[in-house]
Formats: sequence, C-alpha cells, structure tokens
Amino acid sequence: MAIPIQTGKIETAKKVVIYGPEGIGKSTLASKFPRPVFIDCEGSTNELDVSRYPAPLTWDEILAFIDDAVKNHTCDTLIIDTADWCEQFCTKYTCDKLNVKNIEDIGYGKGYQYLTQNFTELLKRCDALIANGINVVFTAHAQMRKFEQPDEMGAYDRWEMKLSKRNAPLLKEWADLVLFCNYKTTVITDQKSNSKKATGGTRKMFTTHHPCWDAKNRYGLPEAMDMDFEGIAHLFKIPIVAHSPAPEGKDMDWTDGITKKEKLPKAKTKTSDPREFELAMLVNGLTMEQVQAFSEAKGNFPGIDPLNYPQKYKDALMQLDNIERIKKFVKENENG
Repeated sequence: MAIPIQTGKIETAKKVVIYGPEGIGKSTLASKFPRPVFIDCEGSTNELDVSRYPAPLTWDEILAFIDDAVKNHTCDTLIIDTADWCEQFCTKYTCDKLNVKNIEDIGYGKGYQYLTQNFTELLKRCDALIANGINVVFTAHAQMRKFEQPDEMGAYDRWEMKLSKRNAPLLKEWADLVLFCNYKTTVITDQKSNSKKATGGTRKMFTTHHPCWDAKNRYGLPEAMDMDFEGIAHLFKIPIVAHSPAPEGKDMDWTDGITKKEKLPKAKTKTSDPREFELAMLVNGLTMEQVQAFSEAKGNFPGIDPLNYPQKYKDALMQLDNIERIKKFVKENENG
C-alpha cells in the first residue's frame, strides 16, 4: 500500500530566538508574545508585569518547568530568558555530574561535548512544547567576536549569541526565527567641515543573515523591521492545541486515613494555581512520587496522581510543617 503524501503548509507553534546587546528590550519584546510565561534565569523580568515560574536554582528545575508547561499547558508561549544564563546552569550541572570544577578540566574539547549533550536535552523538551502547540522563545545576549574568513585576507568583528561555540549554532539551527536586535545609527557628514557624527539610534530587529550578525526567518520577512511585536504578530495567529483539564480526583475527605493524632492542620490560605502545588514540592526537593507514597501510606487517595488531589488537601500539604513531615517520611523509608 502506498504511503499517502501530504501537501500544503503545516501550521505549527514557532521556535524563536531573540538576541542583542544588553538593555535593548529583548525581554519586553518577548513579553508581547501570546499568553507568555517566563523561565527567568537571571532576574531580568523583575520590572515587567509578566507571568513567570519561580527563579530556577538548578538545571533540573529548568527542565521541570518545561515539563510542567507541556503537561499542564500553563501558557501559549514559554520564554527562556536568557539562553546564556540558562547555559550556565547546564554547565554547572555537567561539571557536577563529571565531578570537576571547570568544564575544561575534563580534557580538550570533551567537556563541551558533554555540555552540548545536556543542552540538546533542553531543546528536546522544548520540541515537546512545540508538539503541544506552545511557542518557545529564547532570549540571549550578544557579544562581538573576531571573525576570520578561511579563504580571504583580513578579519572583522561580528555579533554572535553569547553561548559556547557548540551551542550557539545548535540553537540557531533549531530555531525557525532568529532575530538580531540592535540600534540602527545614521552617520551624517557635515558638508562644510567634512566631519561625521552619529545620530538616531532607532531600535531595529534584523531577520536575515549578514556578515556582521546571524539571523534567519522562514516567513519572507523584511530584512530589517522596527523592534515591535506587531511586525511579526501575524506569524502567531494559529489555533493553539486545546488541552482538556485533568479529571478531578476522588472526592474524599482530605483527612481520610489519617489518625486523629496525625491529622494535618488546615491550610491558612488556599491557591487556585494548578502549578503551585508541584512547584512548592519541587523547590523543597520532593517529587510527586514521594508525595504520593506519603499520602498512600496514610490511606489517602490510593492510585491517584497527586496533581489531581482535592485542592484543600494540596493546600494542607503545602504548609511548612507538612512538607517537613513528608521529608521525614521519605528519609525514614530510604533508610529503612
């Protein structure tokens, strides 16, 4: 039987990289994307009124946030701000795994090979976001590097992403749209004195490759555009995959199975944010499997995913005293 051939365009979520010099407004531009949520690796969104995950402390937390966005569809655009600070978490993770202090201590080039392997895992997680209809945006700082043409005389400076030499081209290849943002300066020559002075400084985003910077797009955009989301907004007017809410867990009394002596204190405050429960456990070093083991040991909600526990039970588990109880339970069972 012949394999059917597909024709026509396939509309998908977009993979975007926005890079440029510090302070030009990369995070602000990214915040204009559809229903964005930031993974803020460097605190650059503190002055922006945006949604964000808790500030990551480890590489594993960054991956966990991406997995959460895939699972719970917490946004229509996930923004990793910035790629170079994210890579620093990846570098520390790689060094810790290899028990070295510096990535170059592993041997010539080998450390960066391991680093790229781990960074590739990040992009694979991002591909899962794309498959679920969620746009992915990386912001990145830019830096000047001396570039020498192998077959020509001389060298010149060019802007590149502030990433390692392996991961920068990897991220560029992965993306559908790479925007280089910079100030466009106009040089005016005085006709009387023949002196030159720079004026203007309009913020522009460049969409195609130039000897002095990397950029690309697959959508026929102009080579240079004002640094405004409106110029690319039409690329994101696609239907987002609809995710059905997770089924509610069995409606049980949140104290079922806990003896009178062991009953958990009621939460002082409640939350309606479905991400907060998992993140509260994550930042305390607890997995959903450990929370489930604790609850089932108390006779509560056997076989039910902790994310589907009744909200008042999750609110109670997030209290500091109860988090300590779960940690104690995990430790006792690991030792036992």
